[in-house]
Amino acid sequence: MEWTDAVESAIEFMEQHITEDISIEDVADHVHISPFYFQKGFHMLCGYSIAEYIRNRRLALAGGDIAATDMKIIDIAMKYGYDSPGSFTKAFTRFHGISPLMVRKEEVMIKTFAPLKLEISLKGGYLMNYKIVDKESFTVLAVSKNFSYETCKQEIPGFWQEHYAKGNGRYVCGMFGINIDPQKGHDSFEYLIADLYDPAKEIPQGFETRVIPAFTWAVFSCDGPLPAALQDVNAKIFSEWLPALKEYEFAAGYCVEMYDAPDKYPKGTQDENYHSEIWIPVQKR
Repeated sequence: MEWTDAVESAIEFMEQHITEDISIEDVADHVHISPFYFQKGFHMLCGYSIAEYIRNRRLALAGGDIAATDMKIIDIAMKYGYDSPGSFTKAFTRFHGISPLMVRKEEVMIKTFAPLKLEISLKGGYLMNYKIVDKESFTVLAVSKNFSYETCKQEIPGFWQEHYAKGNGRYVCGMFGINIDPQKGHDSFEYLIADLYDPAKEIPQGFETRVIPAFTWAVFSCDGPLPAALQDVNAKIFSEWLPALKEYEFAAGYCVEMYDAPDKYPKGTQDENYHSEIWIPVQKR
């Protein structure tokens, strides 16, 4: 399934099952793509995580039900996946700016959140620097932590800060940031802060070695200050490169960010020439 078709199919699937107990994994499984990659790509294209989209659609529909029907509020809450009036009222008020009861009692404005309609614009003339490379398996020394797909964007930077605050940078400088979800079916994934493993050195307490399998990788060059350079290339991968891609597709639940040594640049990671890369495993269709 091509990327644009997958996103459109996912939106249709979510709309058809909007009152059911569906998860990120259900949506990704429907389009046969790793939850990590699909969640990331969906957010890049649509501006929302899958969980945010489902939650906003449910709360918008719930507002319409409260305003236009005489259904009990508790029944509407249950219909859209809330198991208590309190949790529903809190979420509803945060979304609409007014409580469900006030919607019933007064003529007030509520918010709408229409289903997404995907429109991809492929821009001509943009040069994305990437190469297809066959890499043998390699071993890294790493510290790891699990993150949920929904909150990883906010939490992973804190993991890096914690790593350096503990002084662990003397063991692992952080050449790689590696996302791993080999089963492609969990609500979370493992994230590694890693360096290439040197067998001549002892493994420090709290660290581990991991083997990254051999893959064919699409390697994207990112040149410029962090995090803007990585974010810009990430956005273009999912909004421009993937929609136009015919020959390859995602191959596995791995994603690697490679960071060059900051001390090679006058301004470190903020240097205009700072080099980093994004590696995505691919296979021919």
